[in-house]
Amino acid sequence: MISLIIGNKGSGKTKRLVDLVNKAVDASKGNVVCIEKGLKLTYDLTHKARLVDADEYNVSGFDTLYGFISGMCAGNYDLTEIFVDATLRIGSRDYEELADFMEKLNDLCKKVKVEFVFTISCDESELPARIFDYAAKI
Repeated sequence: MISLIIGNKGSGKTKRLVDLVNKAVDASKGNVVCIEKGLKLTYDLTHKARLVDADEYNVSGFDTLYGFISGMCAGNYDLTEIFVDATLRIGSRDYEELADFMEKLNDLCKKVKVEFVFTISCDESELPARIFDYAAKI
């Protein structure tokens, strides 16, 4: 399942993501990963969540992000949730590329039992409608 936290800058997306990560860690029987650009969430997340800096691994663009996430899923069968903060800063602000990424990720969801949550910093009306064929807004 793919979920999106959508809102403009300053709307509380990251705080909501942090709350969801910390709750997921408490409920999970496996591993929880949070991918972000930079390490600004280091002290906000429980130490039980795996925090990954996309910059440290040169993750830039949606194709690279997809490969990075796929590799995590392939290498760790205990993953239960993957959270991604600042999705557009890691991928790009091209909303059609974002929709293509969501479509590919939806195919991955059918193969792995991992839940995905992404923060998207924009107005919901700017996104292509087809994104919601693959992802739900929370």
